[in-house]
Amino acid sequence: MATSLHYHLLPFRRLLQNMSSIQRGMSSIPPRRKKNLSEKKLSKHFVDWRRVRVAGGNGGDGCVSVRREAHVEFGGPDGGDGGNGGHVILECEQSLKSLERVLPLYRGEAGGKGKSQNRHGRNGKHNVIKVPLGTLVKENNVIIKDLENEHDMFMLAAGGEGGRGNRSFMTAQHKTPMMGTCGTPGEERVLHLELRTMAHVGLIGFPNAGKSTLLRALSRARPAVAAYPFTTLNPHVGMVIYDDMEQVAVADIPGLIRGAHQNRGLGHSFLRHIERCRCLLYVIDLSVKDPWSQLSDLRYELEQYLPGLSERPHAIVGNKMDLKESRTNLIEFQDRIRLPVIAISAQLSRNIGPLKDHIRKLYDQDIGGKHKVNQAQDEKTVQTPVNRII
Repeated sequence: MATSLHYHLLPFRRLLQNMSSIQRGMSSIPPRRKKNLSEKKLSKHFVDWRRVRVAGGNGGDGCVSVRREAHVEFGGPDGGDGGNGGHVILECEQSLKSLERVLPLYRGEAGGKGKSQNRHGRNGKHNVIKVPLGTLVKENNVIIKDLENEHDMFMLAAGGEGGRGNRSFMTAQHKTPMMGTCGTPGEERVLHLELRTMAHVGLIGFPNAGKSTLLRALSRARPAVAAYPFTTLNPHVGMVIYDDMEQVAVADIPGLIRGAHQNRGLGHSFLRHIERCRCLLYVIDLSVKDPWSQLSDLRYELEQYLPGLSERPHAIVGNKMDLKESRTNLIEFQDRIRLPVIAISAQLSRNIGPLKDHIRKLYDQDIGGKHKVNQAQDEKTVQTPVNRII
């Protein structure tokens, strides 16, 4: 009996052994890594502007009802109130980097209608829109909200108020009112959402000046680098980490050319991403002919976009010092602009340390200026006399 049972179970044992060997073989195969998206595909996913139409949910209508029940002669009104409509709320989330998922239309849920037996309608659910840090809300080209911190919230459209049922109109003189009110409609608005990159330092330069290579040398960011112009099609942010664990965010934006304010090249609309930057680094390619003209063109384009933008604290970085032409142009470049130039080679990571020290100096000066302003405001509020009326 035992031997016959053994022969019957033998095929199943072999099948289990084969399955276990297949599983071991599959576990030894390394998982496939997700391919990195190219710069052009990344630019399709990066959206920094949206036009959004928002509408709050309508409030529910109040109910007009009279209690009818056996052995209850004077039941009285029992109509419940309508529920409030849902709001449309904007919430800031750090994990998002683009406005790609924002839809053109959002509505809050409508409130429920009131019912008999004094039952109120339920309130509509709020519609929450997730946006990245640094999102601006504009209405008629006027900034109405700036979301800078994580989990910041702002109500874009308020929901309507629920209507009143006839129970709420009952008084001592009017004990059986047969009237109710309708719910109010939700608020409707057309807004513009604009994303501005959160960074302390912005890299400004012509195409192929080496801005992306410099960002690679300063931080762990890995923007695309190639030998053709306009390689960078959307901003990249890298973190420069110092020995005292202080971190400074550096933003690399697409290249500017002469006439960008006339929509040449990629235009200058992406300069909105450096409006938050407190310091600027002009990255100049010293290997080209007349590199000093690049600096004047960059300053002119910044002034055309926003007056006073080029006057922010800045430094001039002369890149590609590993080339012979750059070494010959450096002396004449310094004589013409009469400003200190930090000569580096981003590709060979030469002289990156002094550049990091200078970035930290600009960052500390900006932070120190903010502390002084805050202290002055606090002292002013403390020293302000308070008039008391006795």
